[in-house]
Amino acid sequence: MELQMEPSGGEQEPRAIRLLDLPWEDVLLPHVLNRVPLCQLLRLQRVSRAFGALVQLHLARLRRFDAAQVGPQIPRAALARLLRDAEGLQELALAPCHEWLSDEDLVPVLARNPQLRNVALAGCGQLSRRALGALAEGCPRLQRLSLAHCDWVDGLALRGLADRCPALEELDLTACRQLKDEAIVYLAQRRGAGLRSLSLAVNANVGDAAVQELARNCPELQHLDLTGCLRVGSDGIRTLAEYCPALRSLRVRHCHHVAEPSLSRLRKRGVDIDVEPPLHQALVLLQDMAGFAPFLNLQV
Repeated sequence: MELQMEPSGGEQEPRAIRLLDLPWEDVLLPHVLNRVPLCQLLRLQRVSRAFGALVQLHLARLRRFDAAQVGPQIPRAALARLLRDAEGLQELALAPCHEWLSDEDLVPVLARNPQLRNVALAGCGQLSRRALGALAEGCPRLQRLSLAHCDWVDGLALRGLADRCPALEELDLTACRQLKDEAIVYLAQRRGAGLRSLSLAVNANVGDAAVQELARNCPELQHLDLTGCLRVGSDGIRTLAEYCPALRSLRVRHCHHVAEPSLSRLRKRGVDIDVEPPLHQALVLLQDMAGFAPFLNLQV
């Protein structure tokens, strides 16, 4: 690729400047390649050996890697090639690799990137406790972790995470159905002081004992998702209202044992709750049935 310089003064011939002649470290890497989408960089890599070397150097300097930027699916060999030289990653998202990502694929990447702070492994069902152990052991600065729909996450795996990740603030355990109250209680006692966001959604094994322990140990908790936690009841919600002054949002849809009186205190504080109060639900139903609910006189 060449740029044509216009002749000026005494110059008789335009001078061609090749893009790769520009300083790589000072110009191309920080000011050009950082602005090119990852999928386009991979095409550029195939133009020539020189461009391939430039792109690989850029990949080695990445701070954030999201496999979704490559495409909806990414082959195992392609991921290994993309991340083989990366040693400074702070964010890693591998959801598009969920069908095949194994411990053997992930553990070496974790070992080379101890600065990781944000890791998303949602749906990666081929992993095991070994991968989570490597993450907890090798990435002490971890702050945000998504393990949604990872059925292999059990109490022992969560204990290792709680013991070794002192900076943990956000944790998504949606549909991790092996987890029971005891594991959540341990998490709350070990890491509750720093937790700000937690999802335990779609887990019928989680009940009031876990929620109450979270409430007593997580004073900075801002977001809690209990969607579909069928064993959670009003006692757990009342304890949340008492001990969690920082709570901003609460998800309790399909928690059939949670009654409105336990939620009313949180509503008065402005907490965003995904279940509408009964009167509002009745108005919506009337509006659906009659089409003019706002004009109805509901006075008795």
